[in-house]
Amino acid sequence: MQRRRTALLSLTGLLAAALTALPAAPAGAEETEQVRNGTFDTTTDPWWTTANVSAALTGGRLCADVPGGTANRWDAAIGQNDITLVKGDSYRFSFAADGTPAGQVVRAIVGLSEPPYDTYHEVTPQLSVSGDTYSYTFTSPVDTTKGQVGFQLGGSAEPWRFCLDDVSLLGGVPPEPYEPDTGPRVRVNQVAYLPSGPKNATLVTDATAKLPWQLKSGDGTIVARGSTVPRGVDASSGQNVHSIDFGAYRKKGTGFQLVADGETSRPFDIDAGAYDRLRLDSAKYYYTQRSGIAIRDDLRPGYARPAGHVGVAPNRGDRDVPCQPGVCDYRLDVSGGWYDAGDHGKYVVNGGISTWELLSTYERARHARTGQQDKLGDGTLAIPESGNQVPDILDEARWELAFLLRMQVPDGKPLAGMAHHKIHDEQWTGLPLMPHADPQKRELHPPSTAATLNLAATAAQAARLYRSYDREFAARTLAAARKAWAAALAHPDRYASESDGIGGGAYPDTAVADEFYWAAAELYLTTGEKQFETHILNSPVHTADIFGPLGFDWARTAAAGRLDLALVPSALPGRDKVRQSVVKGADRYLATLKAHPYGMPYAPDDNTYDWGSSHQVLNNAVVLATAYDLTGAAKYRDGALQSMDYILGRNALNISYVTGYGEVSSQNQHARWYAHQLDPSMPNPPQGTLAGGPNSSIQDPYAQSKLQGCVGQFCYVDHIESWSTNEHTINWNAALVRMASFVADQG
Repeated sequence: MQRRRTALLSLTGLLAAALTALPAAPAGAEETEQVRNGTFDTTTDPWWTTANVSAALTGGRLCADVPGGTANRWDAAIGQNDITLVKGDSYRFSFAADGTPAGQVVRAIVGLSEPPYDTYHEVTPQLSVSGDTYSYTFTSPVDTTKGQVGFQLGGSAEPWRFCLDDVSLLGGVPPEPYEPDTGPRVRVNQVAYLPSGPKNATLVTDATAKLPWQLKSGDGTIVARGSTVPRGVDASSGQNVHSIDFGAYRKKGTGFQLVADGETSRPFDIDAGAYDRLRLDSAKYYYTQRSGIAIRDDLRPGYARPAGHVGVAPNRGDRDVPCQPGVCDYRLDVSGGWYDAGDHGKYVVNGGISTWELLSTYERARHARTGQQDKLGDGTLAIPESGNQVPDILDEARWELAFLLRMQVPDGKPLAGMAHHKIHDEQWTGLPLMPHADPQKRELHPPSTAATLNLAATAAQAARLYRSYDREFAARTLAAARKAWAAALAHPDRYASESDGIGGGAYPDTAVADEFYWAAAELYLTTGEKQFETHILNSPVHTADIFGPLGFDWARTAAAGRLDLALVPSALPGRDKVRQSVVKGADRYLATLKAHPYGMPYAPDDNTYDWGSSHQVLNNAVVLATAYDLTGAAKYRDGALQSMDYILGRNALNISYVTGYGEVSSQNQHARWYAHQLDPSMPNPPQGTLAGGPNSSIQDPYAQSKLQGCVGQFCYVDHIESWSTNEHTINWNAALVRMASFVADQG
């Protein structure tokens, strides 16, 4: 997740099983073989195996008997250590392999042989099905003499035989250029435009003069015509582009396509129905992210799994978790909640903003002129609580709220009332890894002011929303919010350490005036009390310009308070100015959108796309949507609707960043249990899962090997190893829920 370092490989204990080790081969600019004895002519040296794998020479190959019944790929392995890698050099990794019986999947990696066991390249061929010889090219992101070539063979229920030959890691080879397949040059929202909404597309072309376009219905009939508008070079992609506006066509239908400059777009609908489905699918995502409960196949076919982190071996569980050494002298039951992203960590600051946005989706539906709160009502999300007479979105948010409450420091302990920042594994785990199979020790990390205020804000918001359904729970959340607020006032500068990023994300935040403002806003809206009103009015955040280019996020939470103060009825003095500030922010995002050839309210400085840029586009669109709710002005509604086009395919890569939506969509988000790309027996992420999207910093090794020098929108690759561009997270999907719900309401 954001601002963290992720290791993709955990091979604890493998080094002790090495058969032999030889000095590293020298590296050089010329093509140089890094693997010793990759042909197994007379010996297996210097290859090692784990203790449960029996390997020997057979006909000039290394053949190994692999035990059945192991849980993880790395539970059985063969490898070679002391491989030298040179940062920026390109390598060809090749080998011949087969398995008996056929169809076994092996995870072949080049990585680091010591903690944190980073992976620099990995492939997962299905032996004797995808072939017998394999060759791949990648660029090393590091300098190291502690590299490793490994073949991970575990995870099979039955024993099998693996044979290997001609292993090579050749350095100095020319890198293979990465050219993403962007499909037709006419870029559209591949899902749907609303009949009464704006309809825009982008044409990539070398032409400088306007060009004719045609809109064709599903049967190929031309139903509209017009001319493109040349826009010059788009700085966010480096492409010369034209805009197409076909908003005058308002008839419903399916299978439409735009034709321009000899290119035909991917198909799309003109209908609102897809957004009713997306509203539900994006919210259903949270059930399969739940910790501490078995996921039922009847509710999510294909996604069933045992309960994670409930203390069933090999899990240590989350019901009796100690602190990191020296942090506290107690243990807490912090079970439940949502796994934050593609790992098994749970974080209060990211859980807070995610819970707020889900709750605000429901609260917006209660107060906005186009809101339809029944659309997320009881029975809509197919979760275990469906049928209890409580809106399903509140039931889902409550699963996380219960976890957030458990993270509060108990009475009588130092820092009582504050919230622990996070809980996660002691060390990073690898992929794939089901939650119930995670063997790592779990630890509570120190309390922080930011986490405490996230708890105060969301618990206070919950108190007013659950009051009519469960007065006891509402009273409990309000009491926890008051206690957290008092604790944060007493300890206003306890910050999460930026270096606390082993085993989970650090989520550091040393500027918490925005969290104080947000918590005060929620407490005021729930209680109406003078102390919280005073804090709001005296806070410099209250009158600050908070709607910047990047938008709001877990570390920038002022907008959460400002938007709720604008939308939720209250007697706050000067509330009209609060509402005007939201409209002013929306005007800025609308101007950005109109100036952008791809029509989105996001244009970061120097086109440096941030981590999770997809959800930042959506959160800026939330400001536009809120301005529409406040004013009724169609321009804000249209801007919010148009923002969805980028997410669903009208972008430089011509891809929908939402799994299962659009002809070409993200499918391989970085995830430990949606790991189909690594293990064909596992699923892809469920429909309605948002990918992080372009990230100019490309922090992970896989993205670095493909995307060096990328421009803005091109800093993305749909690959499970690219955690910096292609992770999924609970807060990113919360933005999708909020906007999908708004768009569906406009239909």
